[in-house]
Amino acid sequence: MIILGVDTCLDACSVALVEAGNTRGRIVEPMARGHQERLAVIAQAVMAQAGASFDQLDRIGVTVGPGSFTGLRVGLAFAKGLSQALGVPAVGVGTLAALAADLSGLVFAAIDARRGQLYLQAFEEGAPLTPPEALTLDEAAACLDEVAGPSAVTLIGSGAGLLAQAAPHAHLITRSWADPSAVARLAALRDPTPPRPLYLRAPDARLPAA
Repeated sequence: MIILGVDTCLDACSVALVEAGNTRGRIVEPMARGHQERLAVIAQAVMAQAGASFDQLDRIGVTVGPGSFTGLRVGLAFAKGLSQALGVPAVGVGTLAALAADLSGLVFAAIDARRGQLYLQAFEEGAPLTPPEALTLDEAAACLDEVAGPSAVTLIGSGAGLLAQAAPHAHLITRSWADPSAVARLAALRDPTPPRPLYLRAPDARLPAA
């Protein structure tokens, strides 16, 4: 199976082409904004890097959140449009699951959600132990203590450092983007149902004052 993995939910515009679990092409461009302008260009560059064409794709994997509201909509629109054009399924992958992919043991994926909150989910050997949630720092620390106790734990994501005080002996990985190769590999394991955005709280945007 040849799968295009896409992530625009976090602090990068990332695309990878994976065939039978092996990465053939991969580009990660760190950015907080501007995903819409770069995504198609990066996807074309990845296909050229891999020596492949879009009509060879069997599936498209895309992160659906939590993360940037604008970013996740960019990725979803691209994946759905490509899916319709090629007649292949697009599959949604949780951003927290993509962060935790390929890590062994007990893992907490944590994204800094601002406003004193974290998006948090626990995994063991890649299997989810908790649902993705938007938690205050105190709630996240309590969740970590309840699930992990004295066990060795890995914290990954932009919010990993915010949880470090609650787990001083944890292994920290502060990477703030999801590996698009992991997105593609996870998409290979999902049922091919249309992707839908995962919103854990209301948008931060406010209408301008009159």
